[in-house]
Amino acid sequence: MLIKVHYEKIQPACNAGSRQFQKAFTLIEVVISMLIVLISLGGIISVYTQAAVSSDWSAHSLSAQMMALYGLEQCRGAKYDPRGSPPTDELVSTNFPTSVDILDLGTSSGLKAYGTNTTTITTVSTNPAVKLIRVDCVWSYPRKGIFTNSVFTYRAPNQ
Repeated sequence: MLIKVHYEKIQPACNAGSRQFQKAFTLIEVVISMLIVLISLGGIISVYTQAAVSSDWSAHSLSAQMMALYGLEQCRGAKYDPRGSPPTDELVSTNFPTSVDILDLGTSSGLKAYGTNTTTITTVSTNPAVKLIRVDCVWSYPRKGIFTNSVFTYRAPNQ
């Protein structure tokens, strides 16, 4: 038994050399796609940089807040008993001079930032005896300026 196989080349309806059937990118397509990629990468890098600066600023602010709270705790530790025998009032501004200290940023970059604590104590009332304690920590951040973190509390005798 003999089987006869016939092969015939089929030509497409349009010319095989036309642009419609080429499988390569043109130069303009490559340039536009590269431009899109570069703009996307620029946006990602910009957002990353802004996030890093914001995080660093937050670390400075938190450290200044902790420094102000430390000053407030020193005031809370002072003896204040105006009705005791003998009356004691160590809760005066002169007992808490302005202090400059390094902010604890928690980084190993080696850069130091400083904060200045200023304590203000005001008598609000003498009967009942109540004082207002305010501690301000002033610090600066590069290219953004000077900032102040403040904490307030009221204190009565024997508290």
